[in-house]
Amino acid sequence: MKTWRSASFVACAAVLLALTTACGQDSPEQAATGQNVGAVAPAGGGAGASPGAGTAAGGDGYGSGDAAATSGRARAAGRLAVWDSKELGRVVTDSAGLTLYRFDKDTAKPPRSDCAGECAVAWPPVPADGATAPTGVDAGLLGEVVRADGVRQLTLDGWPMYRYVKDGRAGDAKGQGVGAVWFAAAPDGKKAAPAGGGSDAAGRPGLSTRVDPKLGEIVVDKDGMTVYRFTKDSAWPMRTACIGECLEKWPVVAPVDKAQTKGIKLKGYVTFGRPDGIDQQTIDCWPLYTFAADKVPGDTKGQGVGGTWFAVKPDGKPVKL
Repeated sequence: MKTWRSASFVACAAVLLALTTACGQDSPEQAATGQNVGAVAPAGGGAGASPGAGTAAGGDGYGSGDAAATSGRARAAGRLAVWDSKELGRVVTDSAGLTLYRFDKDTAKPPRSDCAGECAVAWPPVPADGATAPTGVDAGLLGEVVRADGVRQLTLDGWPMYRYVKDGRAGDAKGQGVGAVWFAAAPDGKKAAPAGGGSDAAGRPGLSTRVDPKLGEIVVDKDGMTVYRFTKDSAWPMRTACIGECLEKWPVVAPVDKAQTKGIKLKGYVTFGRPDGIDQQTIDCWPLYTFAADKVPGDTKGQGVGGTWFAVKPDGKPVKL
């Protein structure tokens, strides 16, 4: 009997220890004009492409290629097509099956392209002339924008369309996610995303990673915004030192289900019930934030602020250069 009681006590203690020490959390305490493209007979022939093996790419959002490689990408789009990608969902292509992309730094209302110079070499604008809508897609979504260089660029629901110089064949989607600002276009002009799967409009999980040229691999949220941690917080016990006005500059990262993450270490991946009643996601038990001054994906303006705020590595550790 004594042996049974000892074993029972040890088992209960182990369970209690696991529950209370997961994170050591205390009890909750270019001027441009846009217009619709008129009905124009399709240029070139061909139907939509069958999908190939598209791959996501990192980098700075430009890429490389010589003039010979890019000149072919300036041809008319012809009759657009739509193919179903297992990874990306419904993707718009030109008549040759090459993926069309949109750029987060552009605007749709009004249509405006922010990709010029070297950017336009790596991401050739798709000419509007001769483009016609894919079967089943509202032709009214197609339009054009007059770029600063005089080129009339095809738009889809206001978003300027591009090809990517590194896509060499029908079904390639090597431009997807480049620089966290380039994304394959869906038939409605939005960012292509698979049906369901918990990803956002950009096709990203709730939390994932990207490779920053200076900081290396860092965590980003569903919008591609850099995620940070605060050295004045603590993981054991799990506490926050960012309250009140601090949260206006450093909004918390809301809880994200484990199944909707990619590339994140799940050790200490728990929800922190803050004393102010806000639920906050953590990695390795460290509370996570974004920075209000980061305006577009790829910004890292919060890195090193005050010597206490740092971008987060996939394992939850801070990036300190």
